[in-house]
Amino acid sequence: MKKIAIIFILFSFSVSAQYTDINIIKEVKVKNKGVVVSAHPLASEAGAKILRMGGNAYDAVIATQYALAVVYPQAGNIGGGGFLVGVKNNGEKFTIDYRETAPKKASRDMYLDKTGKANTDLSQNGRLAVGIPGSVAGFFATLKHGKLPMEKIIQPAIDLAEKGFAITEQEASLLNAHKGNFQKHNQTVTVFVKDIPWRAGDLLVQKELAETLKLIQKSGAKGFYEGKTAELLVSEMKKGNGIITAEDLKSYKVAERKALEFEYKGNTIVSMPLPSSGGILLAQMLKMSGYENLEKYQQNSTQAVQIMTEAERRAFADRAEYMGDPDFIQDKTSYLISDDYLKNRWKNFSFNKATSSSEVGKIIKQTKESTETTHISVIDKEGNTAAVTTTLNGLYGSKVVVSGAGFLLNNEMDDFSIKPGIPNMFGAVGGEANAIQPNKRMLSSMTPTIILKNGKPYMVVGTPGGTTIPTSVFQSIVNVIDFKLNANISVNAPKFHHQWLPETVAFEKNFPETTIKDLEKLGYKTEKWNQIGRTEIILIDENGNIHAVADGRGDDSVAVE
Repeated sequence: MKKIAIIFILFSFSVSAQYTDINIIKEVKVKNKGVVVSAHPLASEAGAKILRMGGNAYDAVIATQYALAVVYPQAGNIGGGGFLVGVKNNGEKFTIDYRETAPKKASRDMYLDKTGKANTDLSQNGRLAVGIPGSVAGFFATLKHGKLPMEKIIQPAIDLAEKGFAITEQEASLLNAHKGNFQKHNQTVTVFVKDIPWRAGDLLVQKELAETLKLIQKSGAKGFYEGKTAELLVSEMKKGNGIITAEDLKSYKVAERKALEFEYKGNTIVSMPLPSSGGILLAQMLKMSGYENLEKYQQNSTQAVQIMTEAERRAFADRAEYMGDPDFIQDKTSYLISDDYLKNRWKNFSFNKATSSSEVGKIIKQTKESTETTHISVIDKEGNTAAVTTTLNGLYGSKVVVSGAGFLLNNEMDDFSIKPGIPNMFGAVGGEANAIQPNKRMLSSMTPTIILKNGKPYMVVGTPGGTTIPTSVFQSIVNVIDFKLNANISVNAPKFHHQWLPETVAFEKNFPETTIKDLEKLGYKTEKWNQIGRTEIILIDENGNIHAVADGRGDDSVAVE
């Protein structure tokens, strides 16, 4: 079978550890094979190894997530949470919500000082920023859709943690940049801190994390939520102002929700419902841009970008007002994605000028955007598909490593509206719908998505990037469906982003200047960003040919069964 691969050999030398030859594969074309695309080549290979052992897409996606917790600590995790969207080869669609939840001691005003001012440092750094982790529970909820036992699925991650692996240049740079944060927020020295700077090719060995993974391997989910690991996590909370208790951990539950489905130009979009805002935003943006026959225009042309920006503006205004944990608010999804509502929302669109964000919501001063998450796209040779987006929230989450257990904790509490009208670290404004309450799930932008054509998998897609996630997935979808671009161009073409507030439209530095200048003449405020997202995409044509692409913006990589 023909196979095309672009391979970059990063390291090839002999040392005492096993994982030093790291091949980044950016693109493959195969047929009758399973494929895994993730943020790190060793994680993708862990998933592919499970496929070769007879596992299916859901076994592979669990293995990849465990491996990311080892080799991609800035976002891969067992101390965070995520969302899975799955479509089986029999047509069954399902989602698993293992988003973190607020501890029972959490309260609406927990991050406000005596004057009522929001202290975002407390919601973003240290032990008080931590939500109850959901990832491990999510992996076990996924297991019932797989074929292999967890003992086998988790082993590649244990090997990576125990034997060590050579870090890439990007990973070395990040670890060096965050050395001070690790020292500030941990009372013991972590494996992420060295006396001398990290360099590409240095080995990262995580013995404590390996032991934590072995406890999960031996005792199942209880090996994380109860017993030694739970005791260490609670002990870590007590070293500062953390509020997670043993009862919080023991009582954590995943939520299995009905997938959000809608049609777009003859395709069925299957995405994540609330508490992810991503699926709703995607439906709104695709439908509103569809009113202007987007396919008439060129990708990244002035007209196309204006239509899409205005769709993004209106969708994100609705995010702030209406969206939150559906177990705590009135879920208005069906209303928000209805044509009656969206056509009315679109009435004030004009090609002649930019819509003012004040026309669709109350202007509030914003903070600077920051982004980090990670996404996995998988298909197996039987046609089962999985899209998973998972996160610690910020880079390395709360910066707190559980002493004795070796894993990082999230800073997901910042994704609540810590005070209505105050933006979070990604600049997203929240209202009452996303206010803090005990046991509540915080609103998310993660948008794992699977697209079906004639009932069969056509696209598996997702990306990291905070609030840029829905807009990047939106652009990837219209690049393929409306602009007829291939997977590689769809992923690596320069992107843009708008989220209602701030008023600015962000463009990657290599975006066409003529389009930016034309938009500025229409009244759009613009700025340049180095990078937007890191999209992982799998396209499957009507003949079963698979084209998988890992984003060129990072160390992302494809692995084949």
